[in-house]
Amino acid sequence: MHPAFSVIFFTTASGAGYGLLVWLGIFGAIGFLPADRWFGVAAFGLAFGLVTAGLLSSTFHLGRPERAWRALTQWKTSWLSREGIMALLVYVPTALYAYGWVFLERNDGAFAALGLAGIVLSLITVYCTAMIYGSLKSIQRWSNKLVPPVYLVLSAATGSLLLSFLTHVFGHPATIIDTTALAAIALAAGLKLAYWNLIRRSRSESSASSATGLGKPGLVRLLDAPHTESNYLMREMGYRIARKHADRLRFIAIIALFALPIILLLSAGLAGASIVTTFLLALAVVFATTGVLVERWLFFAEAKHTVTLYYGEENA
Repeated sequence: MHPAFSVIFFTTASGAGYGLLVWLGIFGAIGFLPADRWFGVAAFGLAFGLVTAGLLSSTFHLGRPERAWRALTQWKTSWLSREGIMALLVYVPTALYAYGWVFLERNDGAFAALGLAGIVLSLITVYCTAMIYGSLKSIQRWSNKLVPPVYLVLSAATGSLLLSFLTHVFGHPATIIDTTALAAIALAAGLKLAYWNLIRRSRSESSASSATGLGKPGLVRLLDAPHTESNYLMREMGYRIARKHADRLRFIAIIALFALPIILLLSAGLAGASIVTTFLLALAVVFATTGVLVERWLFFAEAKHTVTLYYGEENA
């Protein structure tokens, strides 16, 4: 699949934003985060900014962005529609939660309940985003059980890393928050490696033979291209990436998204000066952001639609 930057940015930014909202709801409700006004301004401002920028970016991939609202009417059958509806619903409890935190300096009682509601809606929204891709049986590398948990855990990992950085910037560090970020990144690494292993071992059942219904697998091949020049399907569904480039990019993603943030988080825990700790966590955020962008680019670039069987691919 063609890795459109608007969709890559959407899934990366909104995932981190929803992850940050989830952890603000959890740690605020259980009392590990004080209802500091300016911390709330920065944290909720960053979370809402990432979510909103991501959602707006997703419309750039549409042929007619001004008609994006019509997608909300197909919620019975479309994961894209469900995601859009849930994304709008998230704003209601989280905005009220942010209001209590910033203007009333409260994150307990009824406001804590609003934060918990925001957690549920945020997780459902990320799950719907994952299922937009995971529900497509025509793309073998997306249609597997690991896509939703990878999306959810990467959202939690990037969101927790942002929260860890913000707590140190505003003077509210908590060991449990740093440990949570460390555990979330480690879990994300395990799931992503399992996903890469799964798509490497599994083979699509679709082939030119099965697509045409002619003969046994391997006996049918394309004699002549159906088009004399490139068309939309070939550009969008038939993106190719060399195996050596994919392996190199996976290595970069592993180092930037998982290895370096874990090392920097551990180093930050040992650093004595707060300014050093904050600097190390800032580096961790930068590396993780770079890594998740590479990971998401690969997620799209390595996907192959079965329609490519009609354009010369032996299997999809």
